[in-house]
Amino acid sequence: MAKVAREMVEKAGVDVEKLLELLIKNASAELTTYYYYTILRVNLIGLEGEGIKEIAETARVEDRNHFEALVPRIYELGGKIPENMVDFHEMSACRPARLPEDPRDITGMLTVLVNAERCAVRGYTEICNLTAGKDHRTYDLSLSILNEEIEHESWFSEFLGEGPSGHFLRRGETSPFVSKFLR
Repeated sequence: MAKVAREMVEKAGVDVEKLLELLIKNASAELTTYYYYTILRVNLIGLEGEGIKEIAETARVEDRNHFEALVPRIYELGGKIPENMVDFHEMSACRPARLPEDPRDITGMLTVLVNAERCAVRGYTEICNLTAGKDHRTYDLSLSILNEEIEHESWFSEFLGEGPSGHFLRRGETSPFVSKFLR
């Protein structure tokens, strides 16, 4: 644990236990979303599904990267992730992104994907609001993840016909905002 890091966050007025709870629940959401997006991606078949597969894969890989970037910060602040995967899954900040009843229902699949991203956007916005001007490292990390989650939401919402977002799929690069935390 980085004792001075925690001390400075506490001195800045952040409830570190609440922050850790949010970070751990969001780390759980990232890892479980990575798992469920793997299943969703495998089921994106046919003419409609193939068009979404690359975007789902980018979001899937970036969610894994988000998990990997969150874990060190959790431990720096004196927290830890549960040793039991079932317990970790159950504490997720977001509902599982499970396949729709009919896995060939592309609209149902996109609805699952966009709802997972919207939950993530809410979660990281809450962490940013809690840490803004007080915990610079956690804020920077959460803001970086938030930027990527907003792009994910935009990609899926466009496929649902909710309107243009102005965001474009990244070619050859994943986690442009979060990559600095993975070095």
